[in-house]
Amino acid sequence: MSFLSSMNISASAMTAQRLRLDVASQNIANIDTTRTEAGGPYRRKMVVLEARNENSFKKVLMNAAGKSWQQSTGGVRVSQLVEDTSPLKSVYNPEHPDADENGYVQMPNVDLIKETVDSMSATRSYEANITAFNAIKMMASKALDIGK
Repeated sequence: MSFLSSMNISASAMTAQRLRLDVASQNIANIDTTRTEAGGPYRRKMVVLEARNENSFKKVLMNAAGKSWQQSTGGVRVSQLVEDTSPLKSVYNPEHPDADENGYVQMPNVDLIKETVDSMSATRSYEANITAFNAIKMMASKALDIGK
């Protein structure tokens, strides 16, 4: 695996973690949203990550034919954004415009603590990948210094 492949892996992870942080921010921003375009209260969104396909058919075929091919790269990618299907929260507030006949309002299923933990986790993962990326850059720089 070349150092460029390592950089691509770290970059894919940073992109995925940035999206996780964006989704957590969106969930927090909509913590009190009782009306959406689709109708009903906002539902918490979650990011599903999966490993990138490391060996495409072309790479396997080229290796089997004895032709050199760039080393396969790994990494992570976002496979989908899903809505949390956990039940919505019922809050008694008869003065709210979206209250039902009993005075209850259906509130989003967003939990501030969960979103804070997700944000912290995404931030730490992002920072770890920055550290790995910088280590790869330093190794490449030192390798270039050998030729001097």
